[in-house]
Amino acid sequence: MRQRRQGSGAAFGLYGVAASILAKLERREGSLKTLVYGSHFPNTRLLYALVSETHRYSSVLDSIIDAAGLFRAEKKLQPHLAKVLVYDLLIGKGLRGGGRGKALVLKHHARLQAELARLKVQKKVSRNEDLLPPAGESGKALQMPRYVRVNLLKTCVDDVVDYFKRQGYSYQGKAASMEEAILSRKKFLLDFHLPNLLIFPPQTDLHEDQLYQAGHIILQDKASCLPAFVLNPTPGSQVIDACAAPGNKTSQLAAIMKNKGQIFAFDLDAKRLATMSTMLVRAGVTCHQLAHQDFLATDPTDSKYSKVRYILLDPSCSGSGMVNRLAEEESTSPPKRLQALAGFQRKMLAHALQFPALQRLVYSTCSVHQEENEDVVQDVLEQEGSAFRLVEVLPSWTPRGLPVFPEAKCFLRASPEETLTNGFFVAMLERKHTACAASSAMLLSEAGSKLETNPNPATRKRKKKKQMAFPNK
Repeated sequence: MRQRRQGSGAAFGLYGVAASILAKLERREGSLKTLVYGSHFPNTRLLYALVSETHRYSSVLDSIIDAAGLFRAEKKLQPHLAKVLVYDLLIGKGLRGGGRGKALVLKHHARLQAELARLKVQKKVSRNEDLLPPAGESGKALQMPRYVRVNLLKTCVDDVVDYFKRQGYSYQGKAASMEEAILSRKKFLLDFHLPNLLIFPPQTDLHEDQLYQAGHIILQDKASCLPAFVLNPTPGSQVIDACAAPGNKTSQLAAIMKNKGQIFAFDLDAKRLATMSTMLVRAGVTCHQLAHQDFLATDPTDSKYSKVRYILLDPSCSGSGMVNRLAEEESTSPPKRLQALAGFQRKMLAHALQFPALQRLVYSTCSVHQEENEDVVQDVLEQEGSAFRLVEVLPSWTPRGLPVFPEAKCFLRASPEETLTNGFFVAMLERKHTACAASSAMLLSEAGSKLETNPNPATRKRKKKKQMAFPNK
């Protein structure tokens, strides 16, 4: 794939694309996620991680580069390319290619390394991450754990726990509180809400791990796991994932359904859909049907969807709850943008409620704004949702919805400060004539998938024949 030349004249591939995205982020031309997917780079996860971490260490890198006199010595080196290269050289995985830019930076490797060491001495720290500024939300983000969802389509929790123990990690059992989720190096535990979610220390990088590469584990934030967990579709049912890419929630739905039934997965972006298809294949998902189509353009009365009983609706939003949203306007969206997003979200929710066989719907966003969350659900229920009611799910979860109307206690909210996750909002609506199932919905959300955490011995024996061997390292 050919990329445009940047500064040094040889910045192609990963580092050239990363430098271009970093520059666009600083000019506020879009969010990290939008720019990464729009780049058409084949390895979006690698690109996302590199840009995100370079931006996070931006002030540290500026200090090192300035002290080393890199730009005074190499006047043709493009600044954003230099920052990406220096990050990977000193803090990341080590340089992987880079052309002439790599050669220019490597000429100053010793000086750059010395300035990093000097900075640590000045700050009286021993770890790179301790150099990061502990101010505002970014400080809290540093303490967010690495969440790892065990993919029950390919393995089970016990086998994954055993694997990581063989890699030198110390298993701490099941967490009893959120405070226990703040872990130190080489420790991990089982989440106290979701039965197949493991918690690792912040910044644990498992992208190169064989379990991740084989689809046995999914790197997914805890808050992002809540919508599918709460929806809890039964095996054999038909489900719509209305805004499906990049596919983590779709693969989670498939695991809950044990690959039995059908998931109609919609997304308008062909590139995102293609990436999602690759991800679902790696995860072993076989019950999905991808649709490069606008969900709003679907006909709810189409016989194709006549048996759809569950809908997961996670529409486009401001992304204000994502701690790795790097453009500042994502957390301080102007009123006009929020108004436009909320209007779109209302249309999506009202449309979803028109499917005749629908029994249960989960609406979620990664936004912290009331306009996109409580207000959207309340307005649609008042105007379009007379046949539906809100269900209080996962009662052990705090915090709940903003107290803007009595039923807001049914909502789930998440935030870095209170739940050590990205900011998230989740609401579940259920058709009123299934009121007898409402109480069971709460129980299912609390414990419905626990049976899958540790299958019975006979099931485990059958599964082991299909699982990959986890060698000792």
